[in-house]
Amino acid sequence: MLVIPQWQGSAAPHPQRLTEGAHRLAALFPTARRTVVDIDPRPGRDGDGVRHLDVLTRSLAATRAALSRSGDEALLAVGGDCGIELAPIARAVARHGDSLAVVWFDAHADLNTPGTSPSGGFHGMVLRTLLGQGPSQLLPGPEERLSARRIVLAGARALDPAERDLIESEGIRALSVQALGDPGRLISAVADTGATHVYLHLDLDVLDPEHFAGLSCPEPGGLHPDQLRAALHALTERFACAGMGITEHAPTADSAGSDHVLHRILGGVAIP
Repeated sequence: MLVIPQWQGSAAPHPQRLTEGAHRLAALFPTARRTVVDIDPRPGRDGDGVRHLDVLTRSLAATRAALSRSGDEALLAVGGDCGIELAPIARAVARHGDSLAVVWFDAHADLNTPGTSPSGGFHGMVLRTLLGQGPSQLLPGPEERLSARRIVLAGARALDPAERDLIESEGIRALSVQALGDPGRLISAVADTGATHVYLHLDLDVLDPEHFAGLSCPEPGGLHPDQLRAALHALTERFACAGMGITEHAPTADSAGSDHVLHRILGGVAIP
């Protein structure tokens, strides 16, 4: 497991809470071998339309270095903002190529560029950057870039206009919260990509805030924890898991029960 307590990619009102969130998520897996990536806790300088770009660039280098020492096994990464997924997913793409699909459980598509982002927060650009369209300092190498045909958006419901345009023009598969009530529809969507392996990105804001507190960017109308658990079980039973990332947990005094909900969601799932 990699613990990546990065907050600088977030445009949320209280992004520093994500540092505690990363360590709270890691504590859910007490027996896992873990590496804590050394992330500069300070704010950074903005650049090229991205907040704190210099810190994010150093964080990416540190995460890549940690990955280089992690061996070939599938990896669990916990953060932190969604930007922590850049290196782990790039690694999975380089390893599995077109046999890999990325299932993006997230209230947001994270498909903006610096030019279309309304906030400048990199957590809203990470999936677009994995497609090879992002800030030059953070772009993955050609062999690490994801194809739009290998993306399945799951539960996205707060999209910017440029993201909607890209989803339509590229034919990116997207399942609504309602559609995810039937795990078979998700399995079919992933199977249609031709993938044999999946990387599971879990931004906790895919959950409905009525059922889970401590969200960095809550959006109404999300998944019930039992729906998410059923979807994760179905995916890991049908496909080989190439890795998983869990992000955007922002604990507060009112979210003391969130660990129980996470145990309920993740219990029995074949996590790396």
